[in-house]
Amino acid sequence: MIDRLLDAARGKVDGADALWRREEQTAVSFESGRLKAAGISEEAGLNLRVVAQGRMGVAGTTAAKPDPKELVARARASAELGEAVELAFPNASPQSLPPIPTFFDRTANASLSELIRMGRLLVERLARPDCQVNVAVQREVADTAVGNTAGARGEYRATGIAVTADITRIAGDDVLMVYDQYVGADMPSDADLEALVRSVDTRLTAALKIVTPPDGALPVVFTPAGLAAVVLPLEQALSGKTVLQGSSPLAGKVGEALFDVRLSIRDDPLTPGRPLSRPVDDECVPSRCNGLVERGVVGQFVYDLETAARAKTQSTGNGRRGVFGKPHIGYTNMLFRMADGPQAGAQHAAPLPTLGGGLIDDIQDGLIVDDLIGVGQGNVISGAFSHPVGLAYRVQNGEITGRVKDAAVAGNAYDLLKKIGGFGTDGRWLGARWSPSLLLEGVSVARR
Repeated sequence: MIDRLLDAARGKVDGADALWRREEQTAVSFESGRLKAAGISEEAGLNLRVVAQGRMGVAGTTAAKPDPKELVARARASAELGEAVELAFPNASPQSLPPIPTFFDRTANASLSELIRMGRLLVERLARPDCQVNVAVQREVADTAVGNTAGARGEYRATGIAVTADITRIAGDDVLMVYDQYVGADMPSDADLEALVRSVDTRLTAALKIVTPPDGALPVVFTPAGLAAVVLPLEQALSGKTVLQGSSPLAGKVGEALFDVRLSIRDDPLTPGRPLSRPVDDECVPSRCNGLVERGVVGQFVYDLETAARAKTQSTGNGRRGVFGKPHIGYTNMLFRMADGPQAGAQHAAPLPTLGGGLIDDIQDGLIVDDLIGVGQGNVISGAFSHPVGLAYRVQNGEITGRVKDAAVAGNAYDLLKKIGGFGTDGRWLGARWSPSLLLEGVSVARR
C-alpha cells in the first residue's frame, strides 16, 4: 500500500512520505481483585505528508481499502493552506537500517487466557487485608512500514506488554496508594513479576506508619518514579521545537557544562527489548543513539525533519506520527544515568528490597520522594517545581521512620542537577525511561 500511495503522489507533488501502521491490542483489567474487562481490538491506518509548491499538507485514513488518489488529493488540498517549509526527505535503503530486536514471539503469541492468568496471579500475590488491588495487563503487536518519494523504505514488527498493579488502602481519612509496573517488549519472567510484587509490598509496608514531615532545605532522594518533576523540564528543554520557539533555557548552550559531571542523558531507540525501540523513525530516518547530555555537558537536541529543516540542521531520527496529523518530535528510550555507571538493560531491572537505592545511610533528616501530585502543571520549562507529595517517606539518622503526609517539595531542576549528591544502585525501567534514584541536596521541604 505504501508503494501504491507514493506512486500516486509522484508527479502530483514535489515530494511525499507515508506511514502505514497496524496495531492489535489485548487488554485485561482487574478491579478490587475481580476481572473487570478483557478484550481485543485492532486498528490500521495510513498517513500521507506531501510538499506541494513549497507548502506542507497531510491526510490520513483508517479505511479498510483506502483510495491512494483520493488521499493524495486531500493532502494536496491541505498543502494549499499549509506552512511553507523546505523538507529534505532521506533516501536510506532498508539494507542501511540498524538491526534491532523489536519483536518477540512469546508476546505476540500470548493468548487472552494467558494474560488473564497473569493478572489473576498478581491479584492473589498482592492481596492484603483492608486493601483494594487493581491490576491491568495490556499487550500490543504492531506492524509499521514507512517510505518516501526519495526512495527510502523501512519496515519492522514490534511487540510490547505493560503490566501495572496498584494497592489502595483507606483507613479513616487516610488514603494510601502504592503503584508499580513492568513494561517491556518481551513477556515478563516469573522473576520480573515477583520483583513487581516485592516492590509494591516493600513500599506499602514502609508507608503504614505516618510520621511528621520535616521542614527546611533538606537532602531528598527521588526514586525513579519520583523523578518526573526533575526530568520533565529537561525533556522539554532538549526538544528542537522548544529551541526554535525560543523558550528552551538550554538554547545556545551546546558544549557547555551545565550539570553534574557524572550525569549523562541519552535517547536510544536501539536499546534491545524495549517497546519504543525501532530501526527507523516514522519519517524514514535510520535510528541512532543521541547523546543529549554527556558527562554534564549539553550535547545536542532532538529533531524531526520539519524542525531540523527550520533549524538548518539534520533530523536525529525522532520523528513520530499517528494516522492523522503531521509528524512531530517524539522521544524513544530516555536513559538518565551516571557516566561510566551501570548500563540500562533490555528488561525490567528488579528493584532492590530497600527504598532509596542505598542513598539514605548518611542522611540525618530528609525525604524519599516516590510520587508527586500535579507533575507537568505550571511553567515546567523553567525547571522550577513545587508539588505536594503523593507518596514520600521521612529519613532520620539513615533509616526510614515512616510515611509523611501534608508536605510539599520545591526546587529548580537545573540548579539541583548541577551537583548530585549520589546515584542509587536501583537503576530500572519505568515506562520508557531508565534511571536510578538520585540524591539531591537543598530541596525545599515544607509542611502544609
